[in-house]
Amino acid sequence: MPKNRGKEGRDDYLFGESFMKRKIKEAVYDMSFLLERGYGEASSCELVGNRYKLNKRQQQAIKGMSAGESAVQNRKSRQRSIQEIKNQALIIDGFNQLILLESMLSEAYLFQGKDGAYRDLSTLHGTYKKVNQTLEAIDLVKDFCRENSIIKVLWVFDKPVSNSGRMKTLLNTYAEENGLNWEILLENNPDKVIAESKNIALTSDAWILDRANSWYNLIEVLIPKNYPFLVTCE
Repeated sequence: MPKNRGKEGRDDYLFGESFMKRKIKEAVYDMSFLLERGYGEASSCELVGNRYKLNKRQQQAIKGMSAGESAVQNRKSRQRSIQEIKNQALIIDGFNQLILLESMLSEAYLFQGKDGAYRDLSTLHGTYKKVNQTLEAIDLVKDFCRENSIIKVLWVFDKPVSNSGRMKTLLNTYAEENGLNWEILLENNPDKVIAESKNIALTSDAWILDRANSWYNLIEVLIPKNYPFLVTCE
């Protein structure tokens, strides 16, 4: 089992304040400008990456942080407050939120986009592997749900991802042991299921945020104050 999630050896250099603070803000501004004018994400990222001499990992970061102004306003118009989610049902983008929490608990770099959502640099590559922080991440979700009287949680995982079945078993057992009203689904197209749900979505996936009926920014309330590895475009 991998020890931690997300952070790589050169990340302190690639995203350290002295090296990246100004460059990443300008790169995100430029890429967002291009996206707002209809340029494709891949071509915009490549153009900006070349302009600022960013490597692939830095380009991945600015891709997650960038969004056109109309997309930002669209997403924020459907973002729910903590008061609005109390006593409601939630639908969780399983791997998306779980890996984000694992990354946070591992003290990996997180990146807050122009839409306010948080993203990391972890990739599945078709396989999910538990880390030391997996159960602690699930505990955070449990505590959050209890504190806000969430009536039901629907976790949705990508069925083709290896070990998704094991995660379903783990969460079912966890929910039973803790008396939680959780349901776990494995879907071939989880993004579509989440986007079309009437429940409040917990995700930072841009495609879902552009289409979901409503969403809540879970990481925003769980990330520690003054988290040392947070990169923003403010």
